Amino acid sequence: MSELGKGIMVISSIVISVFVFIVFCMWSLPIYNVWQKSLKGQAELKRAEWNRQIAIKEAVAKKEAAVSLAAAEVERARGVAQANKIIGDSLKDNESYLRYLWIMGLQDGSSEVIYVPTEAQLPILEATRNIIK
Repeated sequence: MSELGKGIMVISSIVISVFVFIVFCMWSLPIYNVWQKSLKGQAELKRAEWNRQIAIKEAVAKKEAAVSLAAAEVERARGVAQANKIIGDSLKDNESYLRYLWIMGLQDGSSEVIYVPTEAQLPILEATRNIIK
């Protein structure tokens, strides 16, 4: 074969290889794009499922916290009610102790407020009273 024949063979082989490569790209790129978008969609779906599970877990935790706080508030209210009952029962029929507390409060002077009704049966308020401490 001559030099010219070998050069034509090499050039034609290169042209055919480039043509085959272009045809292969034209065939495979759309398939690759569909595959890539499918994977991206699956990843987004998994992310959405995880976000949903996280939101559910957070809601359950908030509910459990609210139930615990409500139970604690009920227990506190029971304690206050018991304390009030004990104090109320101890002050029943104990007028001398109540009178003693009232007298001690009067001697202190800080809790002594006397309201005098006016013509309209309304008390005189302490708006003009100067409090010196």
